[in-house]
Amino acid sequence: MKTLTHTDMADMVEAQLLLWPLAKKNHDALREVRMKQLDAGDLRIGVLHNPARMVSTGAATDAASISKRPCFLCKCNRPQEQMAMEIAEGWELCVNPYPIFPLHFTIISKEHKDQSRPPYEMASMAEMMPDMVVFFNGAKAGASAPDHLHLQAILKSELPITTLAERIHKPGRQPITASTDSGLNLPFLFYSAIITPDETGMKALRAICSVTGTDPEGNADPGLVNVYFWMGSEGLLRAVAVPRKAHRPGCYGFEGDGFVISPGAVDMGGYIIAPREKDFERLDAAKAWEIYGDVGYR
Repeated sequence: MKTLTHTDMADMVEAQLLLWPLAKKNHDALREVRMKQLDAGDLRIGVLHNPARMVSTGAATDAASISKRPCFLCKCNRPQEQMAMEIAEGWELCVNPYPIFPLHFTIISKEHKDQSRPPYEMASMAEMMPDMVVFFNGAKAGASAPDHLHLQAILKSELPITTLAERIHKPGRQPITASTDSGLNLPFLFYSAIITPDETGMKALRAICSVTGTDPEGNADPGLVNVYFWMGSEGLLRAVAVPRKAHRPGCYGFEGDGFVISPGAVDMGGYIIAPREKDFERLDAAKAWEIYGDVGYR
């Protein structure tokens, strides 16, 4: 497969929006998205008020709810208007009809299987799309379709965590480092990897794709992780894994003082998505720190 540049990705979005009114409506609505910034220690995060993302943020992901609906990622159930490009063997690249950013793609496994573990193919996809960050939401860490293996991709410049990882993890250091070794005050733990094209790099690749969080009983759970792959500014393949301890924070809820905020990879990457205006207005740095602490480790 050829390298897909920023221009290639933009051209695919433009072609898709000409054919699919729903996708065009939601992409046009990005012009109205409100944003504010908060300081979460040494991580400066953004908060986005995007009502269209309620589809994902409020999604029912329990087994009973999933069993009652068709899989919307299987090709036979996708809208006829949705274009697909084969990006790797067994994988299709599609424009996300409910975008967070102007260039936002879903990368879908052709095979219907669970969102169990981050696939190694993420590495080759990141190399193929050097302007993008390819990320994985674990089944209990932001995936709105935990029944069908899929990835997402946005411009790597959109996510603060990519810049932060490159700042604290320089080439020449150990292949994998923990954010807690940086000396920075961060709201959650993550692991950063530099994946070189040798056996050391392959060990780092296997290790970063094996990071998991733990369930309430302390058992390793591969569904509790967010993973990101991208080409670093120095031309090396990079990855970050964020182990999780919960799908949603303690404050999650539609009633009373609840916040409808359900962190996935974009949220853990530095942009908290708030579909409801009242949550956007009242979310401050202390609450953001609390949310990160509820779902991640420190």
